[in-house]
Amino acid sequence: MVSDVAVVGAGVMGHGLAVQFARHGARVSMVDHRQSNLDRALEQMRAAVEFLNDEGLADESAESVLDRIDPTLDTAEGVAGAELVIETVSEDLDVKHEVFGNVAAAAPDDAVLASNTSGIPPSDIAAGVPEAADRVVVCHWWNPPYLLPLVEVVPGEATSEETVERATAFVEAVDRDPIVLNREVPGFVWNRIQFAVVRECVHLLEEGVASLEDIDAAVRDGYALRTAVVGPFETMDLAGVDLFETIADDLYPELSDADEAGDLFDEYVSDGRTGVDAGEGFYEYDEDPDEVVERRNRRVAALRRALGE
Repeated sequence: MVSDVAVVGAGVMGHGLAVQFARHGARVSMVDHRQSNLDRALEQMRAAVEFLNDEGLADESAESVLDRIDPTLDTAEGVAGAELVIETVSEDLDVKHEVFGNVAAAAPDDAVLASNTSGIPPSDIAAGVPEAADRVVVCHWWNPPYLLPLVEVVPGEATSEETVERATAFVEAVDRDPIVLNREVPGFVWNRIQFAVVRECVHLLEEGVASLEDIDAAVRDGYALRTAVVGPFETMDLAGVDLFETIADDLYPELSDADEAGDLFDEYVSDGRTGVDAGEGFYEYDEDPDEVVERRNRRVAALRRALGE
């Protein structure tokens, strides 16, 4: 078990990772460049632990969990004793190169250097720290990390087998299930599937096939409800591989093959309709963004309880 972890970036994912790690016994350094971000993260971490307790998914006080988390503005100090460092900064390769360069210079020479990127190939990140490329690996946690059980572990071209093994062992030690990719591809597994669904949903909306409410319902209350218990390959086995082959031959030519986000995204972004934080995206929101997130989390927690997880 890794006992000392550093999380670089105290945003949406950073605070959730710190909670999950600390709940399972790790000492966590929470690093950020703004005190306001750290202050906000402390509030979010307390709320996350209290949420887990309310949902019957944890039984430890927020105080005891937070006692194992040390916020700091000093990157070198925060990573100095870490066995594993995971960054959760913006999805900007230049920013990640800067962060990894600073971390590699200050962390122990054998520390695992992990990125929580949701799609940048680890080899691209490792190119910024060639002297430590064998220790760079992607550990992509799904949001919120204290609720969703899977983590993608993605090695780059130079990532050592030892690094993959250590990252995988850590994921398991904090009660999560690793998906270890055989090779890196942009978007990994989860986001490639998610964006294939998003592309088709947007296409159906743009073509006027159905309303966005009904498209959401078809995914949320139909497809996703069933895939909560059986994956796509299991579904094909249950229905018959031959049947799916016939349908695929007929349907594949009709599916969207768009190679860019398109006009609908441009329209919404240019109008400032960027989502919950803006009060409007595809839907309108008249409540605090934290309330919207908590409602989603409570639904996820209820689903996990129903599935006996």
